[in-house]
Amino acid sequence: MSADEFASWVEFFALYPFDDYHRHHRPAALVSASFAGGSDAIAERLEFLQPDPALADMSDVDRSILNAVGS
Repeated sequence: MSADEFASWVEFFALYPFDDYHRHHRPAALVSASFAGGSDAIAERLEFLQPDPALADMSDVDRSILNAVGS
């Protein structure tokens, strides 16, 4: 594997980790939570499972402000 390919995998893993926590536990939490709410609850939990990389550096406060103004 070249150094460039390795760097690409490191970047991919930082954005979309594929450890047991993300592959098994978080999806299981999504399935269990789906029994408690409607389609809005599912959309929020899907965003939690794979957040937008453009928002990765934002704090929770910043994200809540964007949500409040409809962005």
